[in-house]
Amino acid sequence: MRCPEQGKSREMNADRTKARIATTGLGKIEPQSKEGMSAPGRCSVLASVAAVIVNYNGGPFLQACMRSLSAQSHPLTKVFVVDNASIDNSLATIEHEPCCEIVRLNQNAGFAVASNRVVALAEGCEWLLMLNPDATLEPDWLERMLEAAAKHSDCAMLASRLLQHEHRNLLDGAGDVFHVSGAHWRRGHGQIDKGQFMADEEVFSPCAAAALYRRDVFLAVGGFDEAFFCYGEDVDLAFRLRLMGERCMYVPHAIARHVGSASSGRNSDFAVYHGHRNLVWLYLKNMPGLLLFLYLPQHLIWNLVSILWFVLRGQSATILRAKRDALRSLPRVLRERRRVQSQRKVGCRALLRVMGRGFLRPYFRSLTD
Repeated sequence: MRCPEQGKSREMNADRTKARIATTGLGKIEPQSKEGMSAPGRCSVLASVAAVIVNYNGGPFLQACMRSLSAQSHPLTKVFVVDNASIDNSLATIEHEPCCEIVRLNQNAGFAVASNRVVALAEGCEWLLMLNPDATLEPDWLERMLEAAAKHSDCAMLASRLLQHEHRNLLDGAGDVFHVSGAHWRRGHGQIDKGQFMADEEVFSPCAAAALYRRDVFLAVGGFDEAFFCYGEDVDLAFRLRLMGERCMYVPHAIARHVGSASSGRNSDFAVYHGHRNLVWLYLKNMPGLLLFLYLPQHLIWNLVSILWFVLRGQSATILRAKRDALRSLPRVLRERRRVQSQRKVGCRALLRVMGRGFLRPYFRSLTD
């Protein structure tokens, strides 16, 4: 791993960091002008890449993740691990990594905030490798992704092929689907890997468990929405980038293995709350007016079905609190909507082309993907 700034560790106080936004750039990322941004199509196999890993009680997964980065055939320029005040010993397993800068936050600020903080530190890097601590990369993952970036130079986002960590013959995802109802999911999740989804093709968004983004466009739209905390922030980012005319390419030969919800737990109250609160915010903020008018009934039905499902699962308090809090924040979300939509550069037809459609598709996704 090529790493010019080795062995650094930073302690960051959240309140103090906010007060130093102007001088450190470590506070909330504000949307930037595209003046001075690198032109699309300049990627090469020598592109500079910063890896960003957000850790919270990652345990032994974090060390395996770091080992997979060290084994990459393409050198990384920088590697950042930002820790959300973990209480396990996961950081102790990587403290002596020679090419890793550890950024310690004094509280669990969430995935979105933590990611934005270190993206601001990755000066001089063309690409951002977003990687979950419970994911590992095949040795040629980054090389394959950069080759695809050079081939598809009009794409600012690259999605990789995710396989499940425990069930090695099962897909974890082949890019993300965004349905006109607001439902979103990893394409092919849970399917037996029979060699499907093996063509380079456009998808709505990458799953940030293992994805590549151009840093300039990430900064241009303000990074991840920090109000999300976690869950859905990668789809929200991709939606905002698409509104600005950016595209996402799926790279099937760049393979990563992913545990999934290693810290929060699959279908835990934490995951249900944030996922279903953020789903409403994502939809109302990003859907253009015409598409919102056409598909809002499907969005409302999807929310009602979700509420019923989690009530039957015994998580009624969680799902109702998620929807209540989503509605309570409508004034803020609508202000964000006005800002986002005022900057939109693409038409509804272009957006609809890459969205999932069909009224029943979200309910039978395993049969329709």
